[in-house]
Amino acid sequence: MLNLKIGIIGYGYWGPNLARNLAELDGVEITWCADTRLDRQALAKKRYPAAAVTDDAGQVLEDPGVNAVVIATPVSTHYALARRALENGKHVLIEKPMTQTVDEGEQLLELASKQGLVLLVDHTFIYTGAVRKMKELMDAGELGGLYYLDSVRVNLGLFQHDTDVVWDLAPHDLAIMTYLIHDAPRFVSGTGAGHTGSRFADVAYLTMEFANNFLAHFHVNWLSPVKIRQMLIGGSRRMLVYNDMEPSEKIRVYDRGIRVTTEESIYRTLIDYRTGDMWAPKLENREALAVECEHFVECVRFSKMPWSSAVAGLNVVRLLTAASKSIASGGTRVPV
Repeated sequence: MLNLKIGIIGYGYWGPNLARNLAELDGVEITWCADTRLDRQALAKKRYPAAAVTDDAGQVLEDPGVNAVVIATPVSTHYALARRALENGKHVLIEKPMTQTVDEGEQLLELASKQGLVLLVDHTFIYTGAVRKMKELMDAGELGGLYYLDSVRVNLGLFQHDTDVVWDLAPHDLAIMTYLIHDAPRFVSGTGAGHTGSRFADVAYLTMEFANNFLAHFHVNWLSPVKIRQMLIGGSRRMLVYNDMEPSEKIRVYDRGIRVTTEESIYRTLIDYRTGDMWAPKLENREALAVECEHFVECVRFSKMPWSSAVAGLNVVRLLTAASKSIASGGTRVPV
């Protein structure tokens, strides 16, 4: 079994969580931790006394003994750090969103493929038992033909100083959508507004238009008095509610819907309502990051394609870019 030596770049908000889950895996060693802040360096040294701690990410990237790096830094730094890591033959686990631009994402995808290296994007929610169960149900046709996806992710803060609410919150739900839905949207439109005097939107609404009249709608908001993480998916056979704030029954499947018939004698459409049972499937209850980190190590050791690969990361960046373009132009439909 390959013994993995991993370097952590960025030990701020999310880096410690990734480091903890990786360090708990057999055959994995945290050998480096880089952060520009002295207080975070001190915390990393206390938690991983055997690791080298530095303020220079270059030392991690240039160390030939490092097999893989975790990049948990602001998105503006992702491309340069990931590119350098891949050029130095290191596998990469990178925070969402993968890059700031589509061009950067395409370059990283091409480089990882050329080098034969794993590039896993930290789309954490697709590693939850709830989202994987949703995929299982949808792939089995339990919902039937899809009508709509409606997502709400709102809370009070945390305001970001370098990005807007779309690039901060929407990647989670766009990643879930691209994981669940095999087709890609044809058009994206969005509206957003800022209320703090900065140039960044803190409230936004996005709509994705697919073929066959399927619509996906996303509401993201930093100004909500309550925290909501909910997604509704409606299909011709059943409908599904995913509530991430629900402690036990995060998924509920409803055997409810409509039946449309045509009465030819009077040429009118008749709509009947169908009301059946609700059931909550049993879900795996492991921490999503633990599943993700285990999956990353498995992909590195056995040359597997990650569930949240660079392709998935690039698809999310494409949608975010189109949404930003639409918001900037007053809600214009932008082709994807």
